Amino acid sequence: MASDTPESLMALCTDFCLRNLDGTLGYLLDKETLRLHPDIFLPSEICDRLVNEYVELVNAACNFEPHESFFSLFSDPRSTRLTRIHLREDLVQDQDLEAIRKQDLVELYLTNCEKLSAKSLQTLRSFSHTLVSLSLFGCANIFYEEENPGGCEDECLVNPTCQVLVKDFTFEGFSRLRFLNLGRMIDGVPVESLLRPLNSLAALDLSGIQTSDAAFLTQWKDSLVSLVLYNMDLSDDHIRVIVQLHKLRHLDISRDRLSSYYKFKLTRKVLSLFVQKLGNLMSLDISGHMILENCSISKMDEEAGQTSIEPSKSSIMPFRALKRPLQFLGLFETSLCRLTHIPAYKVSGDKNEEQVLNAIEAYTEHRPEITSRAINLLFDIARIERCNQLLRALKLVITALKCHKYDKNIQVTGSAALFYLTNSEYRSEQSVKLRRQVIQVVLNGMESYQEVTVQRNCCLTLCNFSIPEELEFQYRRVNELLLSILNPTRQDESIQRIAVHLCNALVCQVDNDHKEAVGKMGFVVTMLKLIQKKLLDKICDQVMEFSWSALWNITDETPDNCEMFLNFNGMKLFLDCLKEFPEKQELHRNMLGLLGNVAEVKELRPQLMTSQFISVFSNLLESKADGIEVSYNACGVLSHIMFDGPEAWGICEPQREEVEERMWAAIQSWDINSRRNINYRSFEPILRLLPQGISPVSQHWATWALYNLVSVYPDKYCPLLIKEGGLPLLRDMIKMATARQETKEMARKVIEHCSNFKEENMDTSR
Repeated sequence: MASDTPESLMALCTDFCLRNLDGTLGYLLDKETLRLHPDIFLPSEICDRLVNEYVELVNAACNFEPHESFFSLFSDPRSTRLTRIHLREDLVQDQDLEAIRKQDLVELYLTNCEKLSAKSLQTLRSFSHTLVSLSLFGCANIFYEEENPGGCEDECLVNPTCQVLVKDFTFEGFSRLRFLNLGRMIDGVPVESLLRPLNSLAALDLSGIQTSDAAFLTQWKDSLVSLVLYNMDLSDDHIRVIVQLHKLRHLDISRDRLSSYYKFKLTRKVLSLFVQKLGNLMSLDISGHMILENCSISKMDEEAGQTSIEPSKSSIMPFRALKRPLQFLGLFETSLCRLTHIPAYKVSGDKNEEQVLNAIEAYTEHRPEITSRAINLLFDIARIERCNQLLRALKLVITALKCHKYDKNIQVTGSAALFYLTNSEYRSEQSVKLRRQVIQVVLNGMESYQEVTVQRNCCLTLCNFSIPEELEFQYRRVNELLLSILNPTRQDESIQRIAVHLCNALVCQVDNDHKEAVGKMGFVVTMLKLIQKKLLDKICDQVMEFSWSALWNITDETPDNCEMFLNFNGMKLFLDCLKEFPEKQELHRNMLGLLGNVAEVKELRPQLMTSQFISVFSNLLESKADGIEVSYNACGVLSHIMFDGPEAWGICEPQREEVEERMWAAIQSWDINSRRNINYRSFEPILRLLPQGISPVSQHWATWALYNLVSVYPDKYCPLLIKEGGLPLLRDMIKMATARQETKEMARKVIEHCSNFKEENMDTSR
């Protein structure tokens, strides 16, 4: 099982400081600019963590707002020291790098920072004397500067700035630079001249860059240990250069097989060259390549017995010459991954769960196009088979969804995989912390994508959690997102149905403060709009029934929400639904349950006192729909109205006495042992009907309700009645002259039930 260890003190303090910057580390100058308090001095370990966690919060936390001048806190190296920072996405702009240019950075990773322009190239020079690792992966505009060219006035009126490619920048002066990632650099950047000043490169990533002549790579043949040429169009000339780089330990020439037509094929000769010439090789990735059949041993010739990683038994013929198994071999979307004996400790591929998880792990950060396909394979494994490495799978999918918040393919496949990875079969293996991480990324997906598939997957995944308990830490956010899904008149019935179900579950069994807050978000109005739309379409489906059920739950002991229901024509919708769907028993039960909540609010009862409403409630007393539920709830509504006394009966028809008789008849027709489709959190609205003589029938209804509940569900309702002081009220009522004899007899039975329950559950252990 995953660990539920608490966050470290460092993590908690970092998070608190970042969420309260102007109250902890800094102060606001002129209400906008952050400045570090003059008495604060922070070492690099803390500063690096603050910056890197800030980036994580901005990208992953919905309720965290980035601060424009955040990086200015680290402008002075005398009080703050930065050494290793990882920045990503549109969060980072030219002025942010400029703010920290005095820092002695050793490691700077900039990933997909598309807002950076050539101004940041000049800022990079400030770090040239200390920088050891630099990544500009996906910083597509960093080699562009804005220019106002002369002689193009008409064009400049439309586009006042024209982007011009910078070609004269080089890494001159970056004497300590050893690790460089230029992946997905814009076409036209002169890579060879750009890199020429670097004398001792150890790792180079040129993913997605096309160069017909790779001979310049040989200048690092005595130092280069890692080379990534993902999606570079290779030729025999490239291979001849690569095999001269004899110090290589990691070589990645993989490609996205769907990206473009590609003539080059990996042959037995090429793979043999890698093995012969690159004797230090520990990791090789040839994923996505077309591989000629002569590279593998035939099934008949494969050695029998258990799967082996020994080179001598390798099913890939050229790899039999390896001196030792590779640490990693990338074979994703190649025919080789399905062979029996593969000489590597870790293999990425599509043959089984282990290979698929290795692929997700290897490609998530920089190759979302490959990662989404690997996650899709994991989805099939989780759906059809059983996932054997559940925790690893969950963590990898969560990481991918966080890393690629705005990648539609990953959000679709990832959210679908999460649905199967979080179902009840796996629940015991998951910690609270891990399940909360799932909820966070699911809500991020719902927030970022209005696309139907993502929304449906996310809503379905939330259904795998205990609601509302597991969602309470994000209660407001999840309600807002669900209401935003339901607000437009959506055509997708499945999303509507799931979202209404979730809304209903979220307002069931929560405290009144939560219900009032959700009511103010527009919950009541949204449900009424859904009901109105279904009514216009003359459809009574699950959406209609769940919407009334949700209103029943959200109005429970919440007067503000009850008033909102009345103010937005709820009673008209009630009457229209009753007329349009006279046979829908569950609908009637939900509607009457809701009106029972409205009737409990003294200030709102006058709005129910009309001939039309009272006649409807009276007629429903004789309903046999859903057992006794509709009749019981109608009687409950009338009991509260009767409780206000004869003077509050402001109508001529039907007469109070006539309704009272029908109520007595209805109560006497009910089976006291009826099992109930109802859930009381408190008896307070029922108990207030006991100590009064104005309406004996209301008193009788309340006593019957208590007798039924403590008889059928003693474990739940006996303690509740005792706790809320119901027994003294019943004893007092028995002494009242106005109470009916049958009511008193029933009250005695309730007291007897509760007394017996107390005795049976008394702790007699010594």
